[in-house]
Amino acid sequence: MSTAQPLAGLKVVELGTLIAGPFAARICAEFGAEVIKVESPDGGDPLRKWRKLYEGTSLWWFVQARNKQSLTLNLKHPDAVNILKKLLMDTDVLIENFRPGTLEKLGLGWDVLHALNPRLVMVRLSGFGQTGPMKDQPGFGAIGESVGGLRYITGFEDRPPVRTGISIGDSIAALWGVIGALMALRHRDVAGGKGQVVDVALYEAVFAMMESMVPEFDVMGFVRERSGNIMPGITPSSIHTCADGKAVQIGANGDAIFKRLMVAIDRCDLAEDPMLNDNAGRDARRDELYAVIDAWVGSLEQSVVLGTLAKAEVPASRIYSVADMFSDPQFLARDMFVEGNLPDGKPFKMPGIVPKLSATPGETNWVGPQLGEHTEAILTGLGYSADAIVKLRAETAI
Repeated sequence: MSTAQPLAGLKVVELGTLIAGPFAARICAEFGAEVIKVESPDGGDPLRKWRKLYEGTSLWWFVQARNKQSLTLNLKHPDAVNILKKLLMDTDVLIENFRPGTLEKLGLGWDVLHALNPRLVMVRLSGFGQTGPMKDQPGFGAIGESVGGLRYITGFEDRPPVRTGISIGDSIAALWGVIGALMALRHRDVAGGKGQVVDVALYEAVFAMMESMVPEFDVMGFVRERSGNIMPGITPSSIHTCADGKAVQIGANGDAIFKRLMVAIDRCDLAEDPMLNDNAGRDARRDELYAVIDAWVGSLEQSVVLGTLAKAEVPASRIYSVADMFSDPQFLARDMFVEGNLPDGKPFKMPGIVPKLSATPGETNWVGPQLGEHTEAILTGLGYSADAIVKLRAETAI
């Protein structure tokens, strides 16, 4: 592992499963942190069996757990709990996404862990946070997206709410968790503070992304509703269908960009209309403008539409599938696909690492490990003898 990576020397222990906790730890691992993923010996993280499987293991797993070490601990066994405590004594960040109270039942609450290691930063990801009347309720990303407001405004006004095609609520919460951990580490290491808890609720992570929803309701009583493909209150920005049935996204909501779009589609009258010089004027005539753009796009093939708008410097794009991405020169130029090898040696592509750091970039050192692959090495590093490890296995502690 490169010592040039920004999180080199940072030790992270992950107690999470599925998406939010593991994604947060994955980001740390991609940028050089030593990440030890603690899994149950009984099958490990359920993500190992989610979605498309290759020889019995999820392809998603190989990405989500890249650069991590797998340590199996049966936390129902007191010896396993003691191992975890020993491990956490020199850990910088603990990431967990259990239901609130789970660690406390294991004797691993914050008071215990903070006394054990005052420098520890604990990232806690849960559906509703560690406090409040709903804290004990289970909550996956879908629930967080619903409570946080995202599902309510997603879809078309004459149809029920819909979801995005991924568990975006979990991923957003993971990002907030990493941001919180880095802020807590800076407080610890630069400002001379101690470790602290970073409490991330999935619904709040989503809620924090809801733009102007809160002040609009508070000041004006305005409730944002579903608006299909358009950007509510910002015009024009929508998806349009071409003559060949293919779709394009056009974002011409900037004042100058709008004028360029209108000139490009031979509607100079609209480009020069003073009532359309700003967004408020354009949004007031939203239906008229979208009808004009729909008619123009609908009369041409996608390639012609995109070519015309590119020359006019109007932001536009086709709607990419993953197949489109694999051959796209922009994705390829920015190394958005990196190659690894599956356990049998078969090469496969994984998503590249985000963000791009010019001096200390992230990297993939290995793909998601086999269950318990690093257990013996980690325990040996903690001072356990070979005989002690054999005994722990026999007693099902590991």
